[in-house]
Amino acid sequence: YINFLLEVVLLRLRLSWISVSVSDSQTLEVQSGEEVTLLCSNFSSSTTEIFWFRVTKRSELHCICSTSQPDEPVSFCKGLQSGKFEMSTNISTVFLKIKQVDLLDSGLYFCGAYLSNYAVIVHATNVEVQDVFDRVPKIMSVVLGALTVFLIMAVIYLAAKIKHLQKGIFDSTDFHIYCCYITEPFFFISDPDYAAVTFHPKTESHHRLASVRENQKTSGTEVLLLVF
Repeated sequence: YINFLLEVVLLRLRLSWISVSVSDSQTLEVQSGEEVTLLCSNFSSSTTEIFWFRVTKRSELHCICSTSQPDEPVSFCKGLQSGKFEMSTNISTVFLKIKQVDLLDSGLYFCGAYLSNYAVIVHATNVEVQDVFDRVPKIMSVVLGALTVFLIMAVIYLAAKIKHLQKGIFDSTDFHIYCCYITEPFFFISDPDYAAVTFHPKTESHHRLASVRENQKTSGTEVLLLVF
């Protein structure tokens, strides 16, 4: 009789012979493998058949279970997985527990009753089950974002460091010139004499450089200048 009554309710829902009274609705996001408990107010003050059913994303209606009294056993519809659902009720609330949800449990869950040849819907909950792999792209986005920020900061730091080192080199006031005497073109003598000349910028540096050039002319030899 219970299954027959539920089939009648579903048939009337399909034919849109419904008096809908939705007082509240919500969306519930859960992870695969978790346990979910749905609830709605016990709207019926008289003895009547209270039921739960689900509408899938394919707009298919599926009967779940029903009961008429808190102390009476719950009747489950055909084709349901054993132990998957638990229905309970008290004076004020009707509960539906779903154990270890998976992607197939996603859908719009309704709580209602069959009153005076009408299916009255009181509460609707949209359950969205997310698989574990659905969180991987979000985690990767966060990791890549953090890595990008780190690389940008590293590049800025290295650029500032290089600029500081270059500035320190060019700001130096002491330069050293090492002069090596060459007797033959492209050949160094075995024990060349060399002189280290230290000079400062401006007037003093120009004077010392002119002195070196004068020595080149008077000696008649070529001079190789190595600057450090």
